Amino acid sequence: MRGYFQGRKNLYLTIGGGLLITLLLVFIITPIIGLLFRTTPEQFLASLSDPVVWNALVLSLITASLSTLIIIGVGTPVAWINARHRYPGRELVDTLIDLPLVLPPTVAGLALLMAFGRMGLIGGFFYEFGISIAFTTLAVVIAQIFVSLPFYIRQARASFEQLDTTYELAARSLGSTSLPTFFTVILPLVKSGLIAGAIMSFARALGEFGATIMFAGNFQGRTQTMPLAIYTTMQGDLNASITLSVILVLISFVVIALVKYRLRGDVRC
Repeated sequence: MRGYFQGRKNLYLTIGGGLLITLLLVFIITPIIGLLFRTTPEQFLASLSDPVVWNALVLSLITASLSTLIIIGVGTPVAWINARHRYPGRELVDTLIDLPLVLPPTVAGLALLMAFGRMGLIGGFFYEFGISIAFTTLAVVIAQIFVSLPFYIRQARASFEQLDTTYELAARSLGSTSLPTFFTVILPLVKSGLIAGAIMSFARALGEFGATIMFAGNFQGRTQTMPLAIYTTMQGDLNASITLSVILVLISFVVIALVKYRLRGDVRC
């Protein structure tokens, strides 16, 4: 009798869990299906030839790739230092690095404008030499780096923290110094985590909207990335807006799949 009631309980839990997951998936998938059903393959391909769509796609891919490369170059050593070394103010540094994660995008954009605009703390200095940063393609890259950097550093730091120090000690016992050990031993062992962090940063940069429109503006071919083009074309050319949205959905899906695949192969020590 006890086994009977336990079996019924497990059955109810299974049914309830299945219904909950089904409702959640329907809630998530329905808007995506709504996008896909509002366009046809012919309309999608035709919209790709639209200069607004093409310019936004190319600009987004170029700026997101450039910002990701910069993030990797700067974020990797910072993540390593914060993962393996204790120094005064480390928790404050970590907090400030994570700050862009919780800042409203418009606040981030305005803050960047106050720092790098013509009258900004740093931008004013450059403007005296005829160099303008705000409302340029460079501003797009800066905005993307600002909002995407925490994603990479958090993932990179977690990967470094999970790595057993035995590998480093073994390399040093064989005569390897710190820098060669880092590049030949440590990086290969955590590369899956670093790649996953880079992919997430790329995706965040690709989807950036608020900080970009505030700091870089919305100029076709110069600062109009895909999210900004979606906002603009939605008011006059819905097919172009849907085409860009579908592209971003597909990229997002691929990004999530790649991150899960790379993290599955990461070192667990």
